[in-house]
Amino acid sequence: MSEASKVPVITVDGPSGSGKGTISQILATKLGYHLLDSGALYRLTALSVIKHDIDVSDEEAVAKEALELDVVFKPSSHGEQMVLLDGQDVGVQLRLDETSAMASKVAAIPQVREALLTRQRQFRQLPGLVADGRDMGTVVFPDAEHKVFLTASPEIRAERRHKQLIEKGVNANIRHLLKSIIDRDERDRTRTVAPLVPAEGAFVVDSSNLSIDEVVQQILDFIGFSEA
Repeated sequence: MSEASKVPVITVDGPSGSGKGTISQILATKLGYHLLDSGALYRLTALSVIKHDIDVSDEEAVAKEALELDVVFKPSSHGEQMVLLDGQDVGVQLRLDETSAMASKVAAIPQVREALLTRQRQFRQLPGLVADGRDMGTVVFPDAEHKVFLTASPEIRAERRHKQLIEKGVNANIRHLLKSIIDRDERDRTRTVAPLVPAEGAFVVDSSNLSIDEVVQQILDFIGFSEA
C-alpha cells in the first residue's frame, strides 16, 4: 500500500448546483481536511479555452491547455477560495453559464481528463481530503473509504445558481439556467468517459428539501464523525 493510499478521502460527487461545493467546504473545515474542488479545474480549462478562442473540437489543443494552466488557489479575506488564472481573479467567470456549459464539453475529452487526473490525486495529503466533483468516487479516488453522491431537482438547482449569480452581480435568466442544467445533466450522464453516476456503495443525499446543516449532519453521521 502506498503512502498516499493511506490518506483518508471523502468523495462528494453530484450534478451542478447540488450544493456539493458548499457542503464539501464545510466538511473539510469540520474535519480539518484538505479540499479539492475538481470542478474548478475543468471550469478553469473551459475558461482558458474560451479566453484563448480554442476550438473545443480540437481535442489535442484543449488537452494542452489543461496541462499548461497557470492556476493559483488562495484564501481570500471573506473566507472563500480565490482562484487566479494567468494572475487574474476569475471567481465570478468560473460560475457563468457559458463557462459551465464549456466545462461539460471539455470534461468529456479523454485527453483532458487524463491531464487533470494526476493534479487531482496530488491533493491527497494528510490529514485527509474532501474531494468535490463528478467522478471523485468512481475514477479519481475509487478506493476512498467514504463516498457521497449529492443531488437535487433541476428546478431547485437552477434557483440556487440564479441566486448565487445575482448575489455576485451577474445578470442571469432562470429559464436559461434551468435548460442549461437539464442539458448538462444529460451530457454528463450519457458521456462515454466517466459518466455522472453514484459510485458503488455511495451514500446518496437529495438536498432539494434539506438545509445545508441537515445535509452536513447526514454526511457526518454516515462517516461516523462526532463533534462531541
